[in-house]
Amino acid sequence: MIVLIASGALSLAFTLFLTPAFIKLFRKLEWGQFIRDDGPKSHHSKRGTATMGGIIIILGVLFGYFTSVLLAGQRPSISVLLVLFMMVGMGIVGFVDDFLKTRNQRSLGLGGWAKVLGQVIVASIFGVLAVNFPTEAANGNTPANMTISFIRDLPINFMALSAFGAIGVVVAYILYFIWINFIVAGTTNGVNVTDGLDGLATGASILALSAYILIGFWQSIQSCYSTKLDPANISKCYEVRDPLALAVIATAVAGALIGFLWWNTSPAQIFLGDTGSLALGGVIAALAILSHTELLLVLIGGLFVIETGSVIVQRAYFKLTHGRRIFLMSPIHHHFELKGWAEVTVVVRFWIVAGLLIAAAVGIFYLEWLTH
Repeated sequence: MIVLIASGALSLAFTLFLTPAFIKLFRKLEWGQFIRDDGPKSHHSKRGTATMGGIIIILGVLFGYFTSVLLAGQRPSISVLLVLFMMVGMGIVGFVDDFLKTRNQRSLGLGGWAKVLGQVIVASIFGVLAVNFPTEAANGNTPANMTISFIRDLPINFMALSAFGAIGVVVAYILYFIWINFIVAGTTNGVNVTDGLDGLATGASILALSAYILIGFWQSIQSCYSTKLDPANISKCYEVRDPLALAVIATAVAGALIGFLWWNTSPAQIFLGDTGSLALGGVIAALAILSHTELLLVLIGGLFVIETGSVIVQRAYFKLTHGRRIFLMSPIHHHFELKGWAEVTVVVRFWIVAGLLIAAAVGIFYLEWLTH
């Protein structure tokens, strides 16, 4: 519990007090945001605002987590190291994209396929590592498995195909990697699409991470490997490896985001950039996979689903109708801006929507435990 509180507090302090120094540094390096000409006119004044704020968040998380663990005399868990790998890996992909944008002064950095390739490489390495590392202390449990999960593992196990021999095993691994990449790509790009207004993606990510703090803490109390588990609840226990450690890293990231939001809220002095949005999406996806709540992510990341869905629907309708649009502009937050809503109004109302969906997800999670 001390590590959980300390990691969040240290990460928050890092980003809250050191972000101004990074803003000055990024301005010297001319790492300023490039604004699309076809976007809302109110955004043109943001041109040149410091970007790549994800670097600060990543450093804040690493500082907060490792400092708290060292002070407590503990060792980092494999599950947390996997989350950090996903965060840093996706952050690097986003950084390359941001750097190319600032250097070339255009809204496009990495090509679409190049960015996808980077995400696939990081997600696939994560997938390989996540189904390994069994230890005696963890009862042979790997951080992830090859089963699709909702609140617990569902009876959909890719390894069931191993009954068909070597070919079945190969197909099982291919399907598993497709599934992992689908979750990671959907989440990272969802957060990236949502990051279009001051503080919107940052605040929504804080809410999503709060859900994983609660889920991880509750799973640790009801863990099948806990010596304190009430025998009456043995049928309800969770076979999740390192659930409390997952709550700790979720707290560290949430703390870093809260400190960063102080400077990222309207009018933002610094933006997440793709460095931050892809890193955050990677963290949320990793937490969903390792906590065995993959399908519940549809609600926990509900705002990201809505934002991404609005882009998909807009493009599909545009092509089918040869130029007609459903929204004035996508993602959908820009639609409400163009309808006359103030930016702060859009952000706060979208936070409310995200919060309601997350509350529903946590409610379903706990209800399942009550009725299991």
